[in-house]
Amino acid sequence: MRAWKQCGAAVALCAALGAANAQLLIGQTAGFTGQVAAGVKETSDGAKLYLDSVNAKGGVNGQKIEVVALDDKFDPKLAADNARKLIEENNVLALFLNRGTPHTEAIIPLLDKHGVPLVAPSTGAMVLHQPVRKYVFNVRATYQREAEKAMTHLASMGISRIGVVYADDSFGADGLAGAQKGLVAAKITPVLQEKFDRAKPEFTPIAAKLAKADAQAVLIIASGSAVVDANNAIRAAGSAAQIVTLSNNASAGFVKSLGANARGVIVTQVYPNERAVTYPMVKEAQELARAKGLGDISPAMLEGFAAAKVLVEGLKRAGPKPTREKVQVALESLRKFDLGGLEVTYGPDDHTGLGFADLSIVGTDGKFRR
Repeated sequence: MRAWKQCGAAVALCAALGAANAQLLIGQTAGFTGQVAAGVKETSDGAKLYLDSVNAKGGVNGQKIEVVALDDKFDPKLAADNARKLIEENNVLALFLNRGTPHTEAIIPLLDKHGVPLVAPSTGAMVLHQPVRKYVFNVRATYQREAEKAMTHLASMGISRIGVVYADDSFGADGLAGAQKGLVAAKITPVLQEKFDRAKPEFTPIAAKLAKADAQAVLIIASGSAVVDANNAIRAAGSAAQIVTLSNNASAGFVKSLGANARGVIVTQVYPNERAVTYPMVKEAQELARAKGLGDISPAMLEGFAAAKVLVEGLKRAGPKPTREKVQVALESLRKFDLGGLEVTYGPDDHTGLGFADLSIVGTDGKFRR
């Protein structure tokens, strides 16, 4: 049985197939096309690695898992519509591994209305951590923690002329708050702090301002192709500023899209080095990837892999006849659950899960180096 079924507009058909073939139906809405497609594919591939291995051994409590995946094209309104279809028409037990901050915010009212848990939204927005969202179970550190760490790292290198460029949405504002914490701690005033239209970004004027300000480094808080376009514009403007971005861009596909401008880009990370086999989770993911002939794993794949481990544990603890409520209660019961070198803990007052944060830099070989 396939662990993943990506559906387009034919939701009714997809629902019928799911009912016929899957006993544990999980829903996913994410930007399989559009500016975050590369990262979404890799996180989904990483999750599929683990779910396939579980299904090959008989599934969970004798029942196999199937993910019904819908493409929201990275549009928050479409994400909410997809979530409604998955919950009300497909009757999924839980939602899983969606992508984007405003997208997750658009889904939350549906989670609350129907009592549906959301496992591992692929976003580190603080709004999903504080206050605690009853049905949202994060499996990664916050963007604020990442951005703050990036700023303190730059300051420790003697870099003081720092610019911050961010999308004009909740994700951009969230990352900016973390960057400001780091800048204040380092007693640095940014040489430029500029937002751009998420829907219609125009980076040429911003790049000119960065070049004029002689910025030594710039944190770009944006997704996928927007960061690529900003990077290209900055280089075209003659600026040699160090480019820094957050872990939502920690995918091999993102590096590839940077092309000749990839080398030296700093990307924050929320999981251990994908080659650090001292972590049992990393070793397990590598072995499963090799067995499927997939080659190297990426940080984005590792995020999906970890997310799938948390989902499966929640399903196991929900028992042989799981309901949405049982899955939610089971997830909240996790205490020091070992992913393989990293522990996840939830409780009524804490749905963060993990706090790991690190930095990486893209090397000459196009791979992330720690």
